[in-house]
Amino acid sequence: MNRRLFTARTLMTSVAAAALLWGCSKSTPDAPAAASAASATAGLSARIVVGLDDNFPPMGFRDAKGELVGYDLDLAREAGKRLGVEMEFKPIDWSAKEAELNGKRVDLLWNGMTITEERKKNVNFTKPYMQNHQIVIVTAQSPIQAKAELAGKVVGIQDGSSAVEAVQKDPVSKDIKELKKFGDNVAALMDLTTGRLDAVVVDEVVGRYYTSKKPGEYRILTDNFGSEDYGVAVRKDDAELLSRLDQTLDAMAADGSAKAIYDKWFSEAKQ
Repeated sequence: MNRRLFTARTLMTSVAAAALLWGCSKSTPDAPAAASAASATAGLSARIVVGLDDNFPPMGFRDAKGELVGYDLDLAREAGKRLGVEMEFKPIDWSAKEAELNGKRVDLLWNGMTITEERKKNVNFTKPYMQNHQIVIVTAQSPIQAKAELAGKVVGIQDGSSAVEAVQKDPVSKDIKELKKFGDNVAALMDLTTGRLDAVVVDEVVGRYYTSKKPGEYRILTDNFGSEDYGVAVRKDDAELLSRLDQTLDAMAADGSAKAIYDKWFSEAKQ
């Protein structure tokens, strides 16, 4: 199936997790949606490098042609147009994302990054723009029906993801036999399929994307490891960039463009 045309009905009807937090109705802003390019770029670099995990569909990934696509990339491109800057996308080791940002190898982290108190110690975040859950995926034949039944089991998880913290702070974590970390979620799901794992904990937007591609192969538990918000991360000393991004995202929400991008990737009408 073409990744750009995946069915999002399961995402939208099974849960309200991939919820746009800016508001879903188009309204008419009091001022123009975006400032002029001259005022937008004042104090900003002409090129902003966006760090991302290129294996995190539908937020950011490579399509069948090897091109970088995704919901977050479309949001970033639209924001870049309004700011009058070029958005350059750079795949990075997501487990080292904060080091990449603070080492100034990238200027933003924009790829389904969960806002956590621990991460706030090292980076600043924009306002939340999407809500997500950490879900539990098992095989269709698995006897596991609830989160508590992960006791004594081997659970896969992406290294450096917010899923690690979500699981570790849950009481069931002390009873999990092994929390096995992977470089990406694809590898974890492959090990689940082959029986080397009993379950995988993953961001809902990603997990439902993958399971929808293989109907009948996986099952998602009703239990989850809690809800969380996605935000864009900037360096602590980039207050101007943070302020401009928040203003731009607010403007995109006000004029309906954020909703249009959301519908492109998550609308129930998308087939």
